[in-house]
Amino acid sequence: MKRILILGCCGAGKSTLSRSLAEKVDIPIIHLDQHYWQPNWQEPPKEEWCKTVEDLIKKDSWIMDGNYGGTLDQRIKRADTIVYLDASTITCMYRVIARILKYRGKVRPDMPAGCKERFDLSFLHYVLVFNLVRRKSILKKINGVKEEKKVVIIDSSKNVIDQLKLKDLS
Repeated sequence: MKRILILGCCGAGKSTLSRSLAEKVDIPIIHLDQHYWQPNWQEPPKEEWCKTVEDLIKKDSWIMDGNYGGTLDQRIKRADTIVYLDASTITCMYRVIARILKYRGKVRPDMPAGCKERFDLSFLHYVLVFNLVRRKSILKKINGVKEEKKVVIIDSSKNVIDQLKLKDLS
């Protein structure tokens, strides 16, 4: 277990799991949001983003959290372990709204400088439809590699780190 990819809807707990897991296995975290977003929530050009991801996945070991569908195939290919947090839409919406209220006007620890937390209706819509629009295709991709990679799907929001036994990842 050297390259762990953590996927799931916004608010599913990807960053929280990444931090908890990193403490237990001593592998560096790559929060994709920190590499994607530029100040004031500006997006990078597609080619630049693909190059950034290519450079990040070349590292020997990482715990990488984030979705970014345009680079998912290359990240899945490089990962040896894939964790999907299959949280309900209600859970994700609740957590995202709580996070917005907690950090509003401030930069969250897993975000880059210049990206202050804010209410963004398009982002809330993304969270609201994530499970309807993206979940099935993500699960299909990761289930398609479960013979060659360790795939862990966690469908409960309770004690995720306890459910994700380290022996399950070895």
